[in-house]
Parts: sequence; structure tokens; C-alpha cells
Amino acid sequence: MIINRYLNDNILADLNQKMVFIGGPRQVGKTTLAKNLGQKNYAGFTYLNWDNREHRQLIIGNTLPLNEPLIVFDEIHKFKRWKNYLKGLYDVHKERLKILVTGSSRLDIYRRGGDSLLGRYHYYRLHPFSVAEAINKKPLTISEFKELTFLSTAEVKEAFAALWEFGGFPEPFLSQNATIARRFYRERLDRLVKEDIRDLEKIHDLSALQILAELLPAKVGSLFSASSLREDLRVTHKTVTSWLDILEKFYYHFRILPFHQQAIKSLRKQPKLYLWDWSELPNEAAKLENMVASHLLKFVHYLADSQGYQAELWFIRDTAGREVDFLVTIKKQPWFAVEVKSQTMEVSPNLIYFKEKMKLAQVYQIVKTSGVDQLKSGVRVMSADKFLSSLV
Repeated sequence: MIINRYLNDNILADLNQKMVFIGGPRQVGKTTLAKNLGQKNYAGFTYLNWDNREHRQLIIGNTLPLNEPLIVFDEIHKFKRWKNYLKGLYDVHKERLKILVTGSSRLDIYRRGGDSLLGRYHYYRLHPFSVAEAINKKPLTISEFKELTFLSTAEVKEAFAALWEFGGFPEPFLSQNATIARRFYRERLDRLVKEDIRDLEKIHDLSALQILAELLPAKVGSLFSASSLREDLRVTHKTVTSWLDILEKFYYHFRILPFHQQAIKSLRKQPKLYLWDWSELPNEAAKLENMVASHLLKFVHYLADSQGYQAELWFIRDTAGREVDFLVTIKKQPWFAVEVKSQTMEVSPNLIYFKEKMKLAQVYQIVKTSGVDQLKSGVRVMSADKFLSSLV
């Protein structure tokens, strides 16, 4: 079965201009997306996976079958000379050969010694399924500071419920089978650490790194300090910081920073942390906040990767301790703010304060209860399912 992911049209258009790189978490659907694009849109394509010994020998021996219009390289970033290899292939064959590259790490930061591929590729970050993608809502070209538009249908509610229970990774979400979901999430972290990270990073104590990953769900949504984990793991602050960067590079978690503006002074640049997979968080409030964070991150990544906007996700916190969960900006200019309150209908005073202080035109308070959409003190209080339908 061919599933059209939200990036399909953008990738196809960009393949006519440059190479396309697709990064994202393990098992988010990168390989499936690439193969489906090849099957549906080209007379033929060549698929090569660096982890396959025969494929690896073709790459190293420079004996590629180049008779097809598209060639897909999977996990080629594990090859030490992968950038120069692709540069040479692209420069010689770019007029007739389209090149698509996928990987489970951030391909855009492997730039030690300069980026020899600069100007030769577009980079996309593939995210798990979201409410908008689950209902097959086609991403639109979004103007800066446009008013968000929302859907409230039975299909939206069903999509939200499935994402809440199974998460957005394709295998558990599409199966919607509890047994498959449990096995998927139990095995995913183990394989991430013992296969992906082991192959690319020099980590002497992989078990301690895995313990660190297992400690992070309890940190979701709160101000995050690496120092708080140093004693638990009995390692140095430098080691914890390095391991956190590695886990983030492999799309296990992401961090967002407090927004800085002349009117809003933040005491520290301490980040907040969220997971790419929200489904197994035991605390319902943290789970909802993480789910909203993941949808917003997918939204800003889509605007940046496909349309070139300087779109970013922040949170707001000032020296008095007033805080709002999320702020989306374009070119560092505030667009809209979001506070997640799970079941609370009373509008957050902090949201009202920052709305007036920062002159925000769009502010939302999100609750899990379905069927809510009301304006209070200039703040739109809205069900999570309806709000998330407005994104990507």
C-alpha cells in the first residue's frame, strides 16, 4: 500500500532542482516514503542501503547501476567519505540523475571540515503523523502571520484519539493495535542506542546512555538542567551534555529555548525538553503538552524546510517566573502563543499578561476536552483536536 506523506509533493518538486536529504527519527517512515516516491513517480529507481553488504560494495567500488532516473541512498552518512562521494556523483550526473538520501541522524550537521555539499541539496525533517496529516489535509503555502484555520469534524476527533493512544510513528499508528504498539516502543530505544548511535558515535558506555534516555520522559515540559542528571549517572557534566546532544541529533528528544525580546527579559537560557514520541508518557498533562509541542515543531520545520521561512518554536518565561508554553515566530517576530492546560478552562493569567505585553494578535489555550471553542479575555480556549487540525 502506497501512503502519501505530507512532504511528497515538496520532495518531488525539489528533486528536479537538487539532491534531497530526508532526516528524522528511526522508523518514522523515511525509507518507505523514498521507495513509494520511486514506485509511483518514476519509470524505475535504484535503492541502496549502506547497511546491506552487497549495496555497500557497489558504493565503495563505484560500480552503481545508473540506468534508472532516481537513486535512493539509505543511511549513507555512515560512510566516512559520504559527502565527497555524493558531490562527485551529483556533479557528474545531475542533468539526468535524481538523488534522494535518507538517514536516521541529522544529515545537515555532519559538516566537520566544511560542507562540500553546500548549495547542492535541500534538507527535510520527516515527522511522525499528526492530526492534519492523519486526515489527509494537504499542506498549504502559508503566508507570514496568517490567521490559523481550524477543522472540527468526527474525523479530526478520531485522528486525535488514535494519535493520543498510539503516537504518530507509522507502525503503531497505522496498525492501531495495542500489542504491536507495545512491542514497537519497547524495541525502538534499544535499537536506536545499540545500532544507530553505536555505528556513528564513540560511546564507551552505551548502557549509561540508554539509562539517560530512560530518565528523560520525567523531565518533559519542565525547565531542563543537565546538571540534575549528572549525579544519577555518575558521569561528568561534559559527558551528560555530550550524550544529550547525541540523543537530540538522532531525534530522540528536542529542546526549545525561552524567547528573548526587549520587552521580555528571561533570567536564564534554560531550555524545556520534549520527546519525539509522546505516546508512552504516563502523566496526562505532560503527554498533552508534548503532543502539542511535537505538532508545533512539525509545523515550523515544514515552513522552514519547504517554504524557506525563518520559523521557530520557543517558550516564554520572564524574570518574574511568568511562563507560557509555546510561541511561534517568523523572522524572530511573534506570530501566535499557545498555553496547554489539559482540563482547565480558566484562562491563564500569564497568557493574558504576555498577550498585552507583546501585543500578540493570536493566543490560544488548549484543553484536552473535545468540543471547546470560546473566547475569554481575548484568549481563544480551544480543544486540542481542533487546534492541532490547523497545523501540518
